[in-house]
Order: sequence, then structure tokens, then C-alpha cells
Amino acid sequence: MVQHSNKQALITGTSSGIGAAIATKLLNEGWQVIGLSRKPGNIQHINFTHKMIDVTDISALDDLLAEITQVDAVIHAAGIMKSAPLGQLCQQDSEKLWKLHIQVAEVLADRLMTKLPSGGRIILLGSRTSSGVAGRSQYVATKSAMIGMARSWAAELAPKGITVNIVAPGATETPMLMKPGRESSPPKCPPIGRFIQPQEVADLVHYLLSPSAAAITGQQLVICGGASLA
Repeated sequence: MVQHSNKQALITGTSSGIGAAIATKLLNEGWQVIGLSRKPGNIQHINFTHKMIDVTDISALDDLLAEITQVDAVIHAAGIMKSAPLGQLCQQDSEKLWKLHIQVAEVLADRLMTKLPSGGRIILLGSRTSSGVAGRSQYVATKSAMIGMARSWAAELAPKGITVNIVAPGATETPMLMKPGRESSPPKCPPIGRFIQPQEVADLVHYLLSPSAAAITGQQLVICGGASLA
């Protein structure tokens, strides 16, 4: 049953994959959604507003965020995968990964923190690989840094009633999963015998937005189908 709500979420990466699944889930639950992505995607909904933007263009992102007067949830789902073994690392890849996963998250949280009410939420999409995986050091470095960053924000914002958490999926069946460039560290099917579904990640994000999750903050919630058990 759709629960009608006046709440508004800003979500990055809504053109496909996990970002699109989160946006669709919230729209179905009655949220207003502002989606940021370089391409429009396939979401058609009266409560969905798409802003075509490369979020790594920090100046353009600043201008867009300045127009937002109030938001109840900030969800940074945009991401890229670059992998290479030590000895073959590309510094441009490192810069792209850091800018999208960390710097954009910083800008989103910094500019929108004062526009979040008590009960507001910040959710970052991390990775179950944040503790380290061979051949993915550049990607892992950003997802590992995200943990310390989110915990620091959580400590600052807890007195304001705002929570900050990371949802960290394992290998998820999205367009990014099979993109070229992962030869040094290809995705592995989790022990449950299938890849994580974007809808499963979206459902966990939706729970973290609910009143029942008001006491959960500064945490990384892993959804990996048992991959972290190995």
C-alpha cells in the first residue's frame, strides 16, 4: 500500500541501477524525489523531478543545491568502478573515484545539512569490499574513507536528530556490474548463488528512512549474500 508523504529526497545516480531502484521505491511510497544524473533514465512519475547534471562538476552541483530550500533525505547512490592491480594503477582513475564517491558526498552533506529537519537522513552507498579486495585498491580506498567520513558526520548530527548511514552492497545486478575494465578483479557470485538485486538494496534504504530506524546512525549495513563470510 502506498503511504502518502510530503517528504522529499534528493538522490544521485537515478538513471539506472541502485539509484533508480531507490527512487522508484520512494516514489511508490509517496515521496517526492529529485533525481540527479547525467542521463534522464526511465522513471516517469508525477512526483519525480530529474535534474540532468554531472555531479562531479562541483560548481554546477553547488548552483543546483543552492536552489533547494528543504529536503528530508539525501542519498548518494551514484558510483563508478575502476579496478587494476598494484603496478598498473591509473592516477586519473583514482581522481575520478575519489571525486565522485567522496568529494561529491562532502558537497551534498555540507550544503544540505542546514536544510535537513530533525528526523532527516543522509545515506551513502558504500561497498562490502571496503575492508579490502585484491585488484580494487583505488575503488576500495574511497569506500573505506566513506566509513570514517560518515561516522564523523553521524557524531556531529546526532544531537540534531539527523542520522548518517552507509548501505554497502556486495555484487549487485546492475549495468555497472559487467562493464569493461574489471578484468583484474571480476565480480564473484555470492554464496547464496545469485547477485544482489537493486530492489533489495532499495528496501534497506527505505527502512533506514523510516521512523523505526531513527536510532541507527554511523553504521555500515552490509547486504552481500554471504560474500563477507568468506
